[in-house]
Amino acid sequence: MNREELLAQPVQIGTRGSALALWQSNHVRDQLRAHWGEGLQVELNIISTKGDQIQDRPLHEVGGKGLFVKAIEARLLDASVDLAVHSMKDMPALGPEGLEIACTPAREDPRDALVGRVGESVTLEGLPSGARVGTGSLRRGALVRRLNPRVEVVPIRGNVPTRVGLVDSGEVDVVILAAAGLRRLDMGSRISELLAEDAFLPAPAQGILALQCRAADSRVKALLAPLADPDTTVRAAAERGFLVRLEASCTVPLACHATLSRDAVTVRGMVVDPSGEPCYEATTTGARDDANALGVAVAEALLDQGAGAIVERH
Repeated sequence: MNREELLAQPVQIGTRGSALALWQSNHVRDQLRAHWGEGLQVELNIISTKGDQIQDRPLHEVGGKGLFVKAIEARLLDASVDLAVHSMKDMPALGPEGLEIACTPAREDPRDALVGRVGESVTLEGLPSGARVGTGSLRRGALVRRLNPRVEVVPIRGNVPTRVGLVDSGEVDVVILAAAGLRRLDMGSRISELLAEDAFLPAPAQGILALQCRAADSRVKALLAPLADPDTTVRAAAERGFLVRLEASCTVPLACHATLSRDAVTVRGMVVDPSGEPCYEATTTGARDDANALGVAVAEALLDQGAGAIVERH
């Protein structure tokens, strides 16, 4: 397919309407046009998902990660849109037949971040007894309980600005959010503490954008190809391999993080009970080309340790 054919039709991006989702889709639009030129028309189509509509209950009580992507995937499948821009950590382990993740651009910071009140310097381990820590993630809640059992974990919902607003209004003392989302929304100055990966292992694929299209759409895949980041592709393969093997969603508190050296990838995974105990961990290192298999191997090691009891229970 030549350049003229690639640019002949607009690219329709399906996106949620949250501030972060719109930032991500606009970012991909700008990257596409920076590479292909102003002749490429890119249009955003806002799609309301079930996760956006249900705000009164924790995600793990109403269906998990798929709530944020199924409506958009349906529009991809019926060709109403050509491309979806997801936060990869929000995607279920397995997607619908006929769609694929065609591209993973460069990863943002994968760490979690503690957000306190403006002007206050706080750390997770330094929070006093009874401090209220807001999070909508079972993983974050479990790790908070492990690192500072004195605090109270408070379930919250809402987009990034809404959750930060809960701190400013005094409903909670701090919230824990992905550093990537805060930085993408120019809210990085609100970060009180970046939580180190060794103590607070991130969610699989946190900070990675997943550009999803129809598997048979060679035009969109060709347009996306220049945006792919090889290192991010390797890390995503490892962390998604871990997630797929466990067949888990946000109803299971789990974490996985891949780091790269020149020739190798190291994958660390964790499954933890929501209470913080028990906690199962495993790590392995191997060739980059084996990234997916390494993620699967870490998941297998956790299952061998007994983590399957937590997975099955949740």
